[in-house]
Amino acid sequence: MAVRVQAKANEPLEKTLRRLRKLCNNEGITRELKRHAYYEKPSERRRRKGRERLKTIRLAQKALELLGK
Repeated sequence: MAVRVQAKANEPLEKTLRRLRKLCNNEGITRELKRHAYYEKPSERRRRKGRERLKTIRLAQKALELLGK
């Protein structure tokens, strides 16, 4: 997964790096890097995936409730 950020004219480097970090966080790249930084037991992996599944279900239900009201 490649993320590209082009520096705008007269834009400081710090601001460009901030935009890059924000893109990486939004794409989930930072989370993946942290997750691969250490060994995750298969039971922990199943538990995490279950939590992520529940989180997406809750978000979808909340969105449907907001649209329904």
